[in-house]
Amino acid sequence: MRDILVTGGSGQVGGALARVGAPDGFRFVMPSRTEMDLRDPASIAAFVATRPWAAVINAGAYTAVDRAEADIEAAWRVNALAPACLARATAVVGVPIIHVSTDYVFSGNLDRPYREDDPIGPLGVYGASKEGGEQAVRTGNPRHVILRTSWVVSAHGANFIKTMLRLGAEKDVLRVVADQHGAPTAAVDLAGVLALIAQRMINDPDAPVGTFHFANAGATTWAGFAAAVFRLSAQRGGPSARVEPITTKDYPTPARRPANSRLDLQRIRDLHGVQPRPWEVAIADIIDELIPPRAS
Repeated sequence: MRDILVTGGSGQVGGALARVGAPDGFRFVMPSRTEMDLRDPASIAAFVATRPWAAVINAGAYTAVDRAEADIEAAWRVNALAPACLARATAVVGVPIIHVSTDYVFSGNLDRPYREDDPIGPLGVYGASKEGGEQAVRTGNPRHVILRTSWVVSAHGANFIKTMLRLGAEKDVLRVVADQHGAPTAAVDLAGVLALIAQRMINDPDAPVGTFHFANAGATTWAGFAAAVFRLSAQRGGPSARVEPITTKDYPTPARRPANSRLDLQRIRDLHGVQPRPWEVAIADIIDELIPPRAS
């Protein structure tokens, strides 16, 4: 049994990795913050040195997008310095690192899905710090995969689906932004791809490396996403509300968001054989967990 280090075990992606489970012959090791603190390079180095690892999946991140605008140092420590430490440590012992990144590294100004080699242009501290992490991994360990994703949701932790269901139980009408476009990503689907890539990189020294995009297939807006959540919820006897589309200007936030978060998924299809399922199907499974379907 060989060990794969997974950071961010308490988050949505780490929790989904625990549910998906490690590939045959491997086990996931998910240290708590007291065991390995991503804000502390010495803590990272000490934990990585505790055993030989088969690979590292870095799913840990500072994800409070608005709070990051004021909490700059913490965001950069977790999102850029920690990946730098992990990349260096894995390179020294010759093991691969798989690093989770975000659509927020882009400005959102393109009118098509973003490809992996499109110019980056983060709009705020969170996106900039995540791009810093990408560069640290890219330059720190040649055996790396950077996996950008968008709009991650699950039945666990804090996310858009759970927020909508909570607010839908309290209000009849919800005003939701309709001029930001992207694709929801089920954490369990993302976890499956991370596990697949980790196994392939461990077993095949010639496995494709570099930057890839993964999200569930299709695209929508936050308002369209909310409407789908309420439609699925109502079918199961759960909360529902009418969605009133608004513009980004109608809902100011400390951090600017990309207007276009759509990611081109062709490279991961071609090089890793991944076929993302539609986002509507993925979120239906999540809502089934939160609101079990009524017996017919």
